Amino acid sequence: MTETTYQADVVIFGGGVAGLWLLARLRAAGYQAILLESQALGAGQTRYAQGIIHGGTKYALTGNVSAASEAIAAMPGLWRDCMAGRGEVDLRQVRLMSPHQYLWSTASITSRMAGFFASKMMKSRVGTLDPQNYPTVFRDRGFRGQVYQLEEPVLDTASLIHALAEPQRDAICRVAADAPIATQGDRFVIPLPDNVELHARRLVLTAGRGNAALLHMLGHGAPAMQTRPLKMVMVRGALPEGVYAHCLGASTNPRVTITTHYDAQGKVVWYLGGELSESGVKRSDEEQIAAARAELTALLPWIDFARCQFATLDIDRAEPLVADGRRPDDAYVHSAGGVLTTWPTKLAFAPRLAAQVLQMLQTENIVPGAEAGALPACAFPGYALLPWQEEERWS
Repeated sequence: MTETTYQADVVIFGGGVAGLWLLARLRAAGYQAILLESQALGAGQTRYAQGIIHGGTKYALTGNVSAASEAIAAMPGLWRDCMAGRGEVDLRQVRLMSPHQYLWSTASITSRMAGFFASKMMKSRVGTLDPQNYPTVFRDRGFRGQVYQLEEPVLDTASLIHALAEPQRDAICRVAADAPIATQGDRFVIPLPDNVELHARRLVLTAGRGNAALLHMLGHGAPAMQTRPLKMVMVRGALPEGVYAHCLGASTNPRVTITTHYDAQGKVVWYLGGELSESGVKRSDEEQIAAARAELTALLPWIDFARCQFATLDIDRAEPLVADGRRPDDAYVHSAGGVLTTWPTKLAFAPRLAAQVLQMLQTENIVPGAEAGALPACAFPGYALLPWQEEERWS
């Protein structure tokens, strides 16, 4: 059988938000770019995200504007432009869950002070609300804190993956997880189904935790990766809708972050992150559920959680290794031997990562050069369900 060869400028491994955003940017810039995915699109770290487009507010809760808060400050505006159809990618089909994320403080002094620092130091991104404008969940007479509005939209990640992938379907291909990668001169060679051979000048790894296995396959010992585990909690039942809020604590980490989603039957699901999920990695599932129930009852005592169903999600966020184990402050791109290894480190940084990759390609004099042509017929990976829509997780 005759082998078909397809020439590409760039091949991307990994079909989460970072890889799909990069694919759109590369093709818009004239590159022949192909994205390969061994599972469903969004099946990795993306579908476990809460969908918050952070603007850096929570990093200023101790009164210090850090490198992280500066790097991420422009992200909400960039994403909003894209959702309005005037940005670098078209996100008009993305479902906006909430135009704002909120911060709420409890009656404790430390929590109120954290809110004060956030509002004073980040005036353009934080606004104090009058009680009549509070989200419904905080209008109960039992609420004794303060609510702040953040200029941080919350998106439905499933619709985000669809919006990024659908215009690029002809450049997305499902491959086996163990598909070999060979070199031929200055090109990488990847076999595809139906006797197709893909040749590329550059590889870009956007596979999250999967980057480690890809680097090993390629014989690269660097960059090293670290994972940051979380034990998230899902709650479903007779819960208020439209809750998208951080509860302020005494540290840079919120006590709990709540976002609202819906299961396969349309029931309300609260998805809980923040300090609860970080400290929860030391607990069993049963202990974490008990901790979540106690925290919610303490913070929102006017809501009855007795009949709610709880479940846990264990997640490993992948990121570049930092010497002291700190959380990276920015998106990360490393280039060596024709391979660009990337980690966005946060959902909001996907556009920033794409811009860094484009800059690095130009620096390395990799300009659009492959002859335009249609990729031979290739299986589309399909789309991953969001975890709270998988009924088996609730059993």
